[in-house]
Amino acid sequence: MANSYLLEVGVEEMPAHVVTPSIKQLHQRVADYLKKERISFDNIKEYATPRRMALLISGLADKQPDIDESVKGPAKKIAQDADGNWTKAAIGFTRGQGATVDDIEFKDVKGVEYVFVEKHIAGKPVATVLQGLPDVITAMNFPTLMKWGYNNLQFIRPIRWLVSLLNDQVVPFKILDVEAGRTTKGHRFLGHDVELKQATDYEDALHDQFVITDQAKRKQVITDQIDAIVKEHDWVIDKDADLLEEVNNLVEWPTAFAGSFDPKYLVLPDEVLITSMKDNQRFFYLRDHDGKLLPHFIAVRNGNDEYLDNVIKGNERVLVPRLEDAKFFYEEDQKITIDQYVDRLKRVSFHDKISSMYDKMQRVAVIARLLGERLGLSDDELADLDRAAHIYKFDLTTQMVGEFAELQGIMGEIYAKIFGEKDDVATAIREHYMPISAEGELPQTKIGAILAVADKLDSIMSFFAVGMIPSGSNDPYALRRQAFGIVRIINERNWHLPLMGMQDAVISAFGQAGLQVDFDLTANQDQVRAFFLDRLKQLFAGGKLRHDIVDAVTDTQGVDIANVIEAAQAIDSHKDDDNFKGAVEALTRVLRIAKKGKFGDAMPSVNPDLFANPSEQQLYDAVNAVKEQFADRTVAENFTALRGLAPVISTYFDENMIMDKDAAVRQNRLAQLTILARLAAVVGNLNDLIVK
Repeated sequence: MANSYLLEVGVEEMPAHVVTPSIKQLHQRVADYLKKERISFDNIKEYATPRRMALLISGLADKQPDIDESVKGPAKKIAQDADGNWTKAAIGFTRGQGATVDDIEFKDVKGVEYVFVEKHIAGKPVATVLQGLPDVITAMNFPTLMKWGYNNLQFIRPIRWLVSLLNDQVVPFKILDVEAGRTTKGHRFLGHDVELKQATDYEDALHDQFVITDQAKRKQVITDQIDAIVKEHDWVIDKDADLLEEVNNLVEWPTAFAGSFDPKYLVLPDEVLITSMKDNQRFFYLRDHDGKLLPHFIAVRNGNDEYLDNVIKGNERVLVPRLEDAKFFYEEDQKITIDQYVDRLKRVSFHDKISSMYDKMQRVAVIARLLGERLGLSDDELADLDRAAHIYKFDLTTQMVGEFAELQGIMGEIYAKIFGEKDDVATAIREHYMPISAEGELPQTKIGAILAVADKLDSIMSFFAVGMIPSGSNDPYALRRQAFGIVRIINERNWHLPLMGMQDAVISAFGQAGLQVDFDLTANQDQVRAFFLDRLKQLFAGGKLRHDIVDAVTDTQGVDIANVIEAAQAIDSHKDDDNFKGAVEALTRVLRIAKKGKFGDAMPSVNPDLFANPSEQQLYDAVNAVKEQFADRTVAENFTALRGLAPVISTYFDENMIMDKDAAVRQNRLAQLTILARLAAVVGNLNDLIVK
């Protein structure tokens, strides 16, 4: 028989951002549990609101399948003594299997007789298996956890009711003092408790009690209501997907409505108005067909349309103080200069172990100029970059950002333009925060991108220098995100910046600028290098690159991100070529033997007078030809050139004994291979590649 089972966990209101992840997690955990318990099912339907997580499982089997298995025990010589009596090993084995020694059979396994017991395990009824769900539920994890009463259980919110209904029968279990039954709760204000006769009655029964349990259906209701309001007034709306998801997870019975505010607040920048409505009040903002922001908004209440006029007025009243504060801050912030705001940053801590925010800007200005010069910026671009780097955090001390922290950078750009800064400077102030998430938007301007890299690089170097290095999941200052942001920016712009060399260059530049740094920037440099290589691996993981290729290109001493990415692309694009295997094997043979040469960091020299046959001259000439053009070629071009040496390398090894008895000849040949190995190292450690 195919059964239906309803599981509902009723809780106090959950934060909107955890509703969807929580029901997904419960779905996965229950599915995994049923599979582990060998209970088959057809489908699991999810339901979620701020007050409940529910699953309707259809096509559920009646019971676990029976199992007949032959269980192997000890060898016969261990199971019986010399007189044929059963030993403790045999008795213990059978007892553990729920059998006796009378059930023992001997079977031959590769010429040795072993004890076996034929075991029949009857499948448990599905109702019995479902009684194990409390352990599944209480094992869930959440971003924040609560305890309530005198209990030790931690959960996202206190559990208030449980429904556990197999067809029309309750499957009893208990979590703390809450017993599972067939009674669910309707809307907090509009509905009442309802007894479910059947598991499949769930959605319709709660709809009658003003709860739309299906998230997709609830979201569609909201969308349709908003569209109707927009059409009626001929407005234009940006139906922000994240806001729609959040609003959907705040309500059980949605009713959308339109509200208004005084047009006098339209003097505020759009970003301020949108933040006040969208981020602070969960309102959808509106525009006219010319893109101009309108003094109206759309919101969604958790209830029906009764007394809706009062609800509208209440929401309008709540918005006014936010807008009034914003207008006051906006006007007051323009009464002092950028230089005064920058001076205030001397009293704002970047981190108590590192420096003030003002000192950070001084460091970033030096790093930004160093990057700008290396990347070939013009004098005018360098001047704009320098100006941006010396003021880019100024808006942190404005009243607007003090109240609306999410506007940092945005208000910096707006105020910078008001105060007469050039557009490139103002834009860089906003863009230096980018990307604000792992896959967020990248800076669009060159100056903004360089400032973003400089700011993030300073943060990483500074925190690592004072020993505050991310470990495990602990990364309170989002250094992984910042390093990944640098990797993405450099990748997009194909900038060649050897980051390990940059650290030494930065330290030198600080000294030349007379900048006093109160921590040791040389500390933990190897860990900084490894940190960036891990972020490169993160980038490659998104591109589904083969693991051995990733290992090869990231097994390098220099961290020129663009080179590493190009090397990975070059290897990946040629991995299926007919001559790839032979070329890699030839080069890796060079790498292995070259390790026997002890030349330190210096590049060895080769003496052609010691050549014993033409193959040595041929390799020497071929390597020199590659080396002469190496600096002017891309990594992909150099990899192609190195692969082209494979026939010459093979002939060389066929005709020469590298470890010759003559020390001078031996050293000369090792020198030749070392030069070639160092050229190949630009691509990565080819020994890591798997070739078949």
